[in-house]
Amino acid sequence: MSADLTLILPEIVLAVFAMVALLAAVYTGKDALARPLIWLTAGVLTLVGLWVALSAGSGTAFDGMIVKDSFARFAQVTILLSAAAVLVIGQDYMSRSDMLKFEYPLLITLSVIGMMVMVASGNLLTIYMGLELQSLALYVVASMRRDNTKSTEAGLKYFVLGALSSGLLLYGISLTYGYAGTLSFSGVIQVASGEAPLGLLFGLVFMISGLAFKVSAAPFHMWTPDVYEGSPTPVTSFFATAPKMAAMAMFARVVHDAFGGIVSDWQQIVALLSVLSMFLGAFAAIGQKDIKRLMAYSSIAHMGYALMGLAAGTAGGVQAMLLYMAIYVVMNIGTFAFILSMSRDGRDVTDIASLKLLSKTRPGAALALLVLMFSLAGIPPTLGFFAKYGVLQAAVDADLIWLAVLGVVASVIGAFYYLRIVFYMYFGESDEPFAPEIPLIQMVALAGSAILMLALLPELLGLEPLAALAADSLVN
Repeated sequence: MSADLTLILPEIVLAVFAMVALLAAVYTGKDALARPLIWLTAGVLTLVGLWVALSAGSGTAFDGMIVKDSFARFAQVTILLSAAAVLVIGQDYMSRSDMLKFEYPLLITLSVIGMMVMVASGNLLTIYMGLELQSLALYVVASMRRDNTKSTEAGLKYFVLGALSSGLLLYGISLTYGYAGTLSFSGVIQVASGEAPLGLLFGLVFMISGLAFKVSAAPFHMWTPDVYEGSPTPVTSFFATAPKMAAMAMFARVVHDAFGGIVSDWQQIVALLSVLSMFLGAFAAIGQKDIKRLMAYSSIAHMGYALMGLAAGTAGGVQAMLLYMAIYVVMNIGTFAFILSMSRDGRDVTDIASLKLLSKTRPGAALALLVLMFSLAGIPPTLGFFAKYGVLQAAVDADLIWLAVLGVVASVIGAFYYLRIVFYMYFGESDEPFAPEIPLIQMVALAGSAILMLALLPELLGLEPLAALAADSLVN
């Protein structure tokens, strides 16, 4: 038992911190501690992230229910560091909107624990437990602005559709258990090889449907635009980063660790989800006027590209997917650092047209946002281009040339709405140019992520060998 507990010590530390902080906040005046608690939580998440990053070796705990390997480590570090960054960049907005509650950082911490369990699961039941811990915390933070109809609606929609996706996942798990006789991935993969039983394939389809909800892949994307728009912007920025990485890593863990013997059976389903997501995200975002809704459709499209890497069914595909997700998370942190500062006369502004002539009033912010928009669109020489190139190359190497071609077409279509933002910033006409007050911490995040996107090659950040090591530990 002591060896098992040692392996999950980072999760235990976070859980103890959340419970102790909750008691401390209750007994010492609650919201007065909210701002220092955000900084403390971000610090703890960062330290735990560094701890996980520096921990060597791999192992299993609780009879294979938890698997700590390079894949889990890569995903967990990305989740922890992105959650810390989002907490820090969102605090000024929360304070300005009178939403700085002590529960907010603690709910984020609890959801992060769930994500850490999701990506390190070796058992279908453990995955479900981690998923529910993450989801239940996120349902609450989505509707934090209780006096706002849209926020309440966002929380309710997320809860109802999240419950539906959990039901689909559970039904798939029950079918898998019925035909495999076990919930552990090591047991399932022995049955799911060669000619897998038809019932097991049905279980796989239901599980993929449930997982597609969590990564907001089309046609299971319907909650994403409304939840992104209705949730408080700091919460939206969190939805766009850590949970996406966790859900995609969980997706990869399930299909490779449990169903790695029947790649041809799930490959076509994942490829279809990829195509639908890329094109729906590309076309639906064109008509959006609200920048948060645009980022929602952008996330649907980007999940399509990440799924393209997964559809390859190879270690190279998983590597490309992990690199894509890590770069995507950094791009979103920078973009939302700017969106959080969008206000005029003390009111939040989310209309894309309000960005007109930003380059005249805030040239530095406009330049950083231009770099991030180019990276999101996949325009060279930004890292976003290399991320897309990686998943396209993985698809070609797996003989999915048709998927790569469709990916290129969708990318060209999707570039329109990113370039429209750049057009407004530099060439828009307005009697009142947009001049938001950008707090220092948000400007640092915006500039830092833009500079990272100009690192020219993923190797310069040291990401590629880490992603390769993670992919090899999963696909073996």
